[in-house]
Amino acid sequence: MAQSFNRRRLLGYGAFAAAGLAAPGLLRAQVTMVQPTQGHHHNVAGFSAQRWQDHFQHLRKGAILCDLTSRVLHFWSEDEQTYLVYPSSVPRDEEHTQLGYTEIVLKRRNPTWVPTPTMRAADPTLPASVPPGPENPMGSRALNLGWQYYRIHGIDNLDKIGRPASSGCVGLFNPNVEELFELVQVGTQVRFL
Repeated sequence: MAQSFNRRRLLGYGAFAAAGLAAPGLLRAQVTMVQPTQGHHHNVAGFSAQRWQDHFQHLRKGAILCDLTSRVLHFWSEDEQTYLVYPSSVPRDEEHTQLGYTEIVLKRRNPTWVPTPTMRAADPTLPASVPPGPENPMGSRALNLGWQYYRIHGIDNLDKIGRPASSGCVGLFNPNVEELFELVQVGTQVRFL
């Protein structure tokens, strides 16, 4: 469930206002907060707003910042009218972590998951592929990046959000990746930080 804020209401949110989120041109921001399941804790309360200017030279086709330290994904629309912040899962270790700039190269609805060769070598019992559905580790949407095997995608296990849990990808709650999927386009710039 997303909460929408206008500039006036946003000023009441100290952490966001202190971070300069209520800058000119920002008309709408959404912060998605999902309650953790009982007995599980997720890193969803410690978000800090980011300024796109600190990470990108322009917003042509929009921009995505995957903050691996905070375990948060930020999205800015090209027209600066939309700023979204989502909790995410992140790569589980440095070996699986890619940092730097890339872009969205393909958008897939209800993707089939195919384990990478490295995954298959580490666990030969993995299936050759998993079709779309509730057991699919990629969830309901996938945004392929310019780096081979790296994606921003939905998840099959809610407990992964806010945790190092992937082999390089950034995972989002399915409703969040579905919303993001509709806003981004092939060519949207992405930074892993």
